[in-house]
Amino acid sequence: MVFSLALAPFTLPAQSPLKNQMNKLADGLEKKVITWRREIHQHPELGNRELQTSAKIAAHLHSLGIEVKTNVAKTGVVGILKGGKPGPVVALRADMDGLPVTERGDLPFKSTVTTEFNGQKTGVMHACGHDSHVAIMMGVAEVLASVKSDLKGTVKFIFQPAEEGPPAGEEGGAQLMVKEGVLENPKVDAIFGLHINSQTEVGTIKYRPGATMAAVDFYSIKVKGKQTHGAAPWSGVDPIVTSSQIVMGLQTIVSRNLAITEYPAVVTVGAVHGGIRQNIIPEEVNMIGTIRSFTPDMQKTIHRRINEIATNISESAGAKADVKIDVMYPVTYNDPALTDQMVPTLEAVAGKDNVIIRPLDTGAEDFSFFQQKVPGFFYFLGGMPKGRKLEDAAPHHTPDFFIDESGFGLGVKSLCHLTVDYMEQWKGAATAGGKKK
Repeated sequence: MVFSLALAPFTLPAQSPLKNQMNKLADGLEKKVITWRREIHQHPELGNRELQTSAKIAAHLHSLGIEVKTNVAKTGVVGILKGGKPGPVVALRADMDGLPVTERGDLPFKSTVTTEFNGQKTGVMHACGHDSHVAIMMGVAEVLASVKSDLKGTVKFIFQPAEEGPPAGEEGGAQLMVKEGVLENPKVDAIFGLHINSQTEVGTIKYRPGATMAAVDFYSIKVKGKQTHGAAPWSGVDPIVTSSQIVMGLQTIVSRNLAITEYPAVVTVGAVHGGIRQNIIPEEVNMIGTIRSFTPDMQKTIHRRINEIATNISESAGAKADVKIDVMYPVTYNDPALTDQMVPTLEAVAGKDNVIIRPLDTGAEDFSFFQQKVPGFFYFLGGMPKGRKLEDAAPHHTPDFFIDESGFGLGVKSLCHLTVDYMEQWKGAATAGGKKK
């Protein structure tokens, strides 16, 4: 579905009285936002288990007089703030879940939470910055609630569980929120979201129009051979050797089957499991991995080639391959019209030189499920200390992940300004294919 937005070619002055008021409120909330973030960081929860986090959010929204819905898509919280004047419905989204990562730093608010995940004991850590997202949006809610009489429309605050994926056998995340109607009643006209980034300097905002982050799929390959004694491999069918050949064959998909000058792609083998003893050739080997792509044609080609490579290599060895591919998140796609309309807002808040177009990112985000239904704009907020070298900044999803909290104020202001500017510029309902929805 292609959207066009009925937005007037108009941008508010950078320093309107309302914006000045919001900026002062945001500055006054900075310490509170940092405190919230540290409390959430110290008590991380995995997807669909964010009970303490949800309770903290709901209590805060209630205290602001915001209408609150809980238990949305398992543990999600939705707040609805009705402005004093008529206008569109703007949704803002923050994800809440942590990751099965054991924190290695020495922060005074370091997580010491442990759990069992996929049969393994592990620490739990906010190793992707979702604690920052929650704290920032709690601040945004407080600012906007303070100026609600001046708001020309309604704000829907979406605190989302399980962005990193729900536990095995469960539904969750943005997909389940959409399924449960989070974008309806009231119907959302546009949605905004940010992601803190540990390798982007504080004070900087990065974005990309159109395709921004990759579609992600997961795959598993089960290679069935014939078990035998390790001293007599000719009397069986070795699934380990066969799997090794499949691993190498998969590496040729990106290098030989895809036009990578148009878009990048990734086929990664993340784990290989097989065997139990030195002198036993096992009956079976299992491998799992992830796929990243940017177009439907590219995605189809990768799926086809994984099946062909695994099946044919196994057959040539006398083994059998069972291939399963799970389609996960679609491409994170920033509506070009909405992006063009709102970038001046970010430039006014952060300074034009600090708002930068970023390259394609082979990471993935389930914010994309919201963008499939309504125009959306997703951008990246700097969280790397000023002056730090990029190579010294730990990536996301790692034990040493670190965020400089001095960037939170810009996060609060940017979401507030985007909301207000969109409301001021809105002239009617979004349209699909030129016709009113």
